[in-house]
Amino acid sequence: MPDLDSSGLEVEEKVRLDRNLAELLQELRLAIPGVTVLFGFLLALPFQSRFPEVTSFQEAVYFATLLLTALSAILLISPTAYHRLTFRHRMKGHLVPLANRLAIAGLMALGLAITGVVVLVTDFLYGPLTTVLVGGLCGALFLMLWLILPVAARIEEDSD
Repeated sequence: MPDLDSSGLEVEEKVRLDRNLAELLQELRLAIPGVTVLFGFLLALPFQSRFPEVTSFQEAVYFATLLLTALSAILLISPTAYHRLTFRHRMKGHLVPLANRLAIAGLMALGLAITGVVVLVTDFLYGPLTTVLVGGLCGALFLMLWLILPVAARIEEDSD
Protein backbone atom coordinates (compact mmCIF):
# COMPACT_ATOMS: atom_id res chain seq x y z
CA MET A 1 0.00 0.00 0.00
CA PRO A 2 1.43 3.43 -0.96
CA ASP A 3 2.37 6.05 1.62
CA LEU A 4 -0.28 8.77 1.85
CA ASP A 5 0.05 12.26 3.25
CA SER A 6 -2.62 14.04 5.31
CA SER A 7 -4.49 15.12 2.16
CA GLY A 8 -4.68 11.58 0.79
CA LEU A 9 -2.08 12.12 -1.95
CA GLU A 10 0.63 9.58 -2.47
CA VAL A 11 3.87 10.96 -1.07
CA GLU A 12 5.67 10.51 -4.41
CA GLU A 13 2.87 12.39 -6.20
CA LYS A 14 3.06 15.20 -3.65
CA VAL A 15 6.84 15.49 -4.10
CA ARG A 16 6.38 15.56 -7.89
CA LEU A 17 3.71 18.30 -7.67
CA ASP A 18 5.88 20.34 -5.29
CA ARG A 19 8.85 20.07 -7.66
CA ASN A 20 6.75 20.90 -10.74
CA LEU A 21 5.23 23.93 -9.04
CA ALA A 22 8.62 25.18 -7.84
CA GLU A 23 10.08 24.82 -11.36
CA LEU A 24 7.11 26.61 -12.91
CA LEU A 25 7.23 29.49 -10.44
CA GLN A 26 10.98 29.85 -11.05
CA GLU A 27 10.39 30.03 -14.81
CA LEU A 28 7.70 32.67 -14.28
CA ARG A 29 10.14 34.70 -12.17
CA LEU A 30 12.31 34.93 -15.28
CA ALA A 31 9.52 35.84 -17.72
CA ILE A 32 7.54 38.36 -15.67
CA PRO A 33 10.25 41.08 -15.45
CA GLY A 34 10.52 41.06 -19.25
CA VAL A 35 6.77 41.48 -19.59
CA THR A 36 6.86 44.30 -17.05
CA VAL A 37 9.61 46.17 -18.90
CA LEU A 38 7.83 45.72 -22.24
CA PHE A 39 4.53 46.89 -20.74
CA GLY A 40 6.20 49.97 -19.22
CA PHE A 41 7.78 50.83 -22.58
CA LEU A 42 4.42 50.52 -24.31
CA LEU A 43 2.63 52.58 -21.67
CA ALA A 44 5.17 55.41 -22.01
CA LEU A 45 5.24 55.40 -25.82
CA PRO A 46 2.09 57.47 -26.51
CA PHE A 47 3.43 60.26 -24.33
CA GLN A 48 6.56 60.71 -26.44
CA SER A 49 6.74 63.79 -28.64
CA ARG A 50 7.01 61.82 -31.91
CA PHE A 51 4.07 59.49 -31.22
CA PRO A 52 1.59 61.69 -33.14
CA GLU A 53 3.67 60.94 -36.26
CA VAL A 54 2.72 57.24 -36.29
CA THR A 55 0.71 55.90 -39.20
CA SER A 56 -2.62 54.17 -38.78
CA PHE A 57 -0.81 50.82 -39.32
CA GLN A 58 1.68 51.64 -36.55
CA GLU A 59 -1.15 52.74 -34.27
CA ALA A 60 -2.97 49.44 -34.85
CA VAL A 61 0.21 47.42 -34.24
CA TYR A 62 0.88 49.47 -31.10
CA PHE A 63 -2.60 48.84 -29.68
CA ALA A 64 -2.54 45.11 -30.51
CA THR A 65 0.91 44.82 -28.94
CA LEU A 66 -0.23 46.69 -25.83
CA LEU A 67 -3.19 44.31 -25.45
CA LEU A 68 -1.00 41.22 -26.05
CA THR A 69 1.45 42.44 -23.42
CA ALA A 70 -1.36 43.01 -20.92
CA LEU A 71 -2.75 39.56 -21.70
CA SER A 72 0.71 38.05 -21.26
CA ALA A 73 1.11 39.72 -17.86
CA ILE A 74 -2.33 38.54 -16.76
CA LEU A 75 -1.69 34.95 -17.85
CA LEU A 76 1.84 34.74 -16.45
CA ILE A 77 0.91 36.23 -13.08
CA SER A 78 -2.29 34.19 -12.72
CA PRO A 79 -0.57 31.06 -11.34
CA THR A 80 0.87 33.13 -8.49
CA ALA A 81 -2.52 34.64 -7.66
CA TYR A 82 -4.17 31.20 -7.88
CA HIS A 83 -1.52 29.70 -5.60
CA ARG A 84 -1.95 32.47 -3.02
CA LEU A 85 -5.75 32.20 -3.02
CA THR A 86 -5.76 28.41 -2.73
CA PHE A 87 -2.78 28.13 -0.34
CA ARG A 88 -3.26 25.34 2.21
CA HIS A 89 -6.43 24.11 0.54
CA ARG A 90 -4.66 21.05 -0.87
CA MET A 91 -5.25 22.05 -4.49
CA LYS A 92 -1.77 21.55 -6.01
CA GLY A 93 -3.08 18.68 -8.09
CA HIS A 94 -5.37 21.18 -9.80
CA LEU A 95 -2.99 24.15 -9.68
CA VAL A 96 0.02 22.61 -11.43
CA PRO A 97 -1.67 21.60 -14.73
CA LEU A 98 -3.71 24.83 -14.80
CA ALA A 99 -0.65 26.97 -14.09
CA ASN A 100 1.23 25.15 -16.83
CA ARG A 101 -1.50 25.96 -19.38
CA LEU A 102 -1.65 29.60 -18.23
CA ALA A 103 2.14 29.92 -18.49
CA ILE A 104 2.18 28.46 -22.00
CA ALA A 105 -0.59 30.80 -23.12
CA GLY A 106 1.21 33.73 -21.48
CA LEU A 107 4.45 32.89 -23.25
CA MET A 108 2.65 32.66 -26.59
CA ALA A 109 1.08 36.09 -25.99
CA LEU A 110 4.50 37.42 -24.98
CA GLY A 111 6.10 36.08 -28.16
CA LEU A 112 3.43 37.80 -30.25
CA ALA A 113 3.89 41.02 -28.25
CA ILE A 114 7.66 40.96 -28.75
CA THR A 115 7.13 40.43 -32.46
CA GLY A 116 4.63 43.31 -32.44
CA VAL A 117 7.12 45.68 -30.79
CA VAL A 118 9.79 44.71 -33.31
CA VAL A 119 7.33 45.37 -36.16
CA LEU A 120 6.28 48.70 -34.64
CA VAL A 121 9.79 50.03 -34.10
CA THR A 122 11.10 48.71 -37.42
CA ASP A 123 8.23 50.25 -39.36
CA PHE A 124 8.66 53.57 -37.56
CA LEU A 125 12.39 53.66 -38.33
CA TYR A 126 12.81 51.91 -41.69
CA GLY A 127 9.53 51.44 -43.54
CA PRO A 128 7.50 48.57 -44.93
CA LEU A 129 10.07 46.35 -46.69
CA THR A 130 12.44 46.14 -43.73
CA THR A 131 9.44 45.71 -41.42
CA VAL A 132 8.20 42.67 -43.32
CA LEU A 133 11.67 41.10 -43.34
CA VAL A 134 12.57 41.80 -39.71
CA GLY A 135 9.06 41.18 -38.36
CA GLY A 136 8.81 37.95 -40.30
CA LEU A 137 12.22 36.80 -39.05
CA CYS A 138 11.33 37.66 -35.45
CA GLY A 139 7.97 35.87 -35.72
CA ALA A 140 9.61 32.85 -37.38
CA LEU A 141 12.28 32.62 -34.66
CA PHE A 142 9.63 32.90 -31.96
CA LEU A 143 7.54 30.15 -33.55
CA MET A 144 10.54 27.92 -34.16
CA LEU A 145 12.23 28.23 -30.76
CA TRP A 146 9.22 28.71 -28.46
CA LEU A 147 6.68 26.43 -30.14
CA ILE A 148 7.81 24.12 -32.95
CA LEU A 149 11.09 22.93 -31.38
CA PRO A 150 9.56 21.98 -27.99
CA VAL A 151 6.47 20.40 -29.56
CA ALA A 152 8.66 18.41 -31.95
CA ALA A 153 10.78 17.23 -29.00
CA ARG A 154 7.63 16.12 -27.16
CA ILE A 155 6.38 14.23 -30.20
CA GLU A 156 9.75 12.54 -30.61
CA GLU A 157 9.88 11.63 -26.91
CA ASP A 158 6.32 10.26 -27.00
CA SER A 159 7.11 8.07 -30.03
CA ASP A 160 10.06 6.39 -28.26
